[in-house]
Amino acid sequence: MPGWCDTASLPSAGDNGGVPTYRDEAVVLRTHKLGEADRIVTMLSRQHGKIRAVAKGVRRTASKFGARLEPMMVADIQCYVGRSLDIVQQAESLGSYGADISDDYASYTAGSVMVETADKVTDDDGSLQQYLLLVGALRSLSRREHHPSLTLDSYLLRALSIAGWAPSFVDCAVTGAPGPHTVFVAQLGGVVADEVAPPGSPRLDLDTLSLLGALLEGRWEVAEAAEDRSRAQASGIVAAYTQFHLERSLRSLQHVDRSA
Repeated sequence: MPGWCDTASLPSAGDNGGVPTYRDEAVVLRTHKLGEADRIVTMLSRQHGKIRAVAKGVRRTASKFGARLEPMMVADIQCYVGRSLDIVQQAESLGSYGADISDDYASYTAGSVMVETADKVTDDDGSLQQYLLLVGALRSLSRREHHPSLTLDSYLLRALSIAGWAPSFVDCAVTGAPGPHTVFVAQLGGVVADEVAPPGSPRLDLDTLSLLGALLEGRWEVAEAAEDRSRAQASGIVAAYTQFHLERSLRSLQHVDRSA
């Protein structure tokens, strides 16, 4: 997808060092405390899927790599294969996106939704496409390339598409009838023709549909030119569509700051 899945700017993590250790690139999705000084880190990696590993001693102030294993950080990690949880042996920063994103509340709340979504749309086997999309979106967010709300909505639509839930914003999602159609039904996969639309379904204006299509395809010149009303309506549609397909609420979504 345009702009965010370019691998050229991502450093190579090197080859697998063999059992019982391995090396990979990974983005940190979430962490939680373990004991007095350790932390369990959940990461989406480039080659090894989703990894849950113990980072020992990272909560001590003298820890060498604690800051590299915070949510939204991208690191070159080396892990030892454990019985139930792997052990992080080394972590070198590849992208300190979390630190840059945290400086801005709107960016931080958007990034929090991204990593929570990535955690929910990927299974233990992971997905290289999801990994590249997430890293690219976090990088864009940290550089303030676009408004955080636009970056978030674009990421959510693309992540769902990779997961197999690509929405239709032009042709009917049920019959395939050529559009434009303006009735949107999340349960049916996008816009639908009037004759198959359930009673009371919301109808979107063409500007909002144009924005949604632009966010899905990465046409940023169109997205940036959209009016606030269209952005607000599009964000509501993206949120509803995302939570319907994930079959659960995103806890971080309620905290998103969509102010200009």
